[in-house]
Amino acid sequence: MFKTLFAQVKQYKTAAILTPVFTSSEVVMEVLIPYVTALLIDKGINAGVIQNVYLYGGIMLGMACLSLLFGILAGHYSAYASTGFASNLRDAMYRNIKRFAFSDIDKFSTSGLVTRMTTD
Repeated sequence: MFKTLFAQVKQYKTAAILTPVFTSSEVVMEVLIPYVTALLIDKGINAGVIQNVYLYGGIMLGMACLSLLFGILAGHYSAYASTGFASNLRDAMYRNIKRFAFSDIDKFSTSGLVTRMTTD
């Protein structure tokens, strides 16, 4: 079963690999933002050094923008890989159903096969 599924996703291997990479990168950025906030407060506001406030504020802004970019890319690649995988799976099902004997068709109702084949 897994062999069949992996064969359908082979065409979208790059997107399937990039999705968790971008998602993990987004999570890392989101986790580090509170740490940078603590640095901003400790080394900027409490120390009274306005340059550090600007520095850590800029770093936080950059991290937030990177997190947004990683999230967008993760969503894009996951949608691309999943729709392509679903399309390939439907095509493989169609090719398999075309080879059904009449006895196989009797086991499954026509409406059941149509439901499995549509892109709802």
